[in-house]
Amino acid sequence: MTWLTAEVPLIDWQQGSITFCKQIQIASKEEADLDPLSDLPPQYHKFSRVFGEEEFKVLPPHREYNIAIDPLPNAKLSPGPIYGMMDAESKTLKQHTEEELATGKIRPSTSSAGAPVMLVKKADGSLQLVVDYRKLDDVTHKNIYPLPRQDNLMAKLWDAKIFTKLDL
Repeated sequence: MTWLTAEVPLIDWQQGSITFCKQIQIASKEEADLDPLSDLPPQYHKFSRVFGEEEFKVLPPHREYNIAIDPLPNAKLSPGPIYGMMDAESKTLKQHTEEELATGKIRPSTSSAGAPVMLVKKADGSLQLVVDYRKLDDVTHKNIYPLPRQDNLMAKLWDAKIFTKLDL
């Protein structure tokens, strides 16, 4: 029973519950780490701006290896169905569109066809934008290449000593 005396839980025999009252102290603003890079190895410091808020708001520049979405020969792009929206959904969509246009993540379309959008309620009550690309996918040339086998990938790592979450 040493764990019981160490943890000192509250036992409610009538409810049949045990509550562990261990307090966890969250650092105050004054105690917060002033240098978030202090825990990172110095060779990663030059990449810190990539994870900043300002970097998230802009798209990377176009490069020679950008991937094209090629339609099939003689493909007919037809407009999809229009989904009905409530006023709150329309306002959310308008706000999202204006924000994405302002940051340059989207631009006004010049296409004769488009993909329908809808807003789906998430568990926290906020709305998630969903784009229905199924019709476009049906008339698009598939860029198919073989995926590596999982066991081959794992075999390459058998003698690895250092792992990182960063995709360098």
